[in-house]
Amino acid sequence: MLLGILCGGSALLSVLLCMQTGGFCSLAWLWLLPAGFLGSVLLLALLAFLFLWAACSTIRTDVPQEKDSAFFRRMLHLYMDAVITVGRIRIRARGLEQLPADGRFLLVSNHTHDTDPIVLMTVLRDRQLAFISKREVSKMFLVGKLMHKILCQPINRENDREALKTILKCIQLIKDDRASIGVFPEGYILPHRKLHHFRHGVFKIAQKAQVPIVVCTLKNTRYIFENLARLKPSEIEVNLLEVIPVEQVLSSSTVELGEYIYNKMAKDLGPELVADPLYEEISKHTDEK
Repeated sequence: MLLGILCGGSALLSVLLCMQTGGFCSLAWLWLLPAGFLGSVLLLALLAFLFLWAACSTIRTDVPQEKDSAFFRRMLHLYMDAVITVGRIRIRARGLEQLPADGRFLLVSNHTHDTDPIVLMTVLRDRQLAFISKREVSKMFLVGKLMHKILCQPINRENDREALKTILKCIQLIKDDRASIGVFPEGYILPHRKLHHFRHGVFKIAQKAQVPIVVCTLKNTRYIFENLARLKPSEIEVNLLEVIPVEQVLSSSTVELGEYIYNKMAKDLGPELVADPLYEEISKHTDEK
């Protein structure tokens, strides 16, 4: 939508420029129209950026955000859609019909790139997702403030006590029906970008909030910037593998949930995207049962 507004506005401004300068009375329109269009695109893009910057300048991240901001969430999606279009990111999603029709949930996915939350929020744009993210994200220019307004929660991975506070906050957000929570249980993106061991504590969110766990995998997000530099499109796959019902969540330990979800992801991603061979053996044993 944002790109449509930019292009439509630029086309109108370039036509008005030709009319004002009498370009249509000669062949001058042959260069005035494209030059005016490009100049208008740059001008309107700058104005769009300045609007985003001005809106974010009013946000104080040191003040707790207790309610999801509908305004900033809509604005975030508006700009994300433009980034996805300009970046030639093509998302193919499968299995979304399994999503609960209503109610909150814990979304669990593998993690290979910083753009993973953008992809997931685009696919599940109507489900009011808030992600647990590393503390560094809260300090990123504009991004940190936008994430703050849509209830994303920074986590201190080096301090268990602080991490527990984040977990408890996410439990409360779900219980109060303020957001569904998205997590990457691997915690870190390792250089090989393959699936690696989980931090099982995040599954406490689903258990304490008594909500289902939505399990999905992401493929190819790691190549987005590389493809963009080569002017190539990026084909991103989002596979919703399973929705684990509340009954199973409550009857399992966090370790059991972690192993079950890990094996589901590993089987879908394939051995070339899995770092730990131990879980291949566990998965094989589980399948035989």
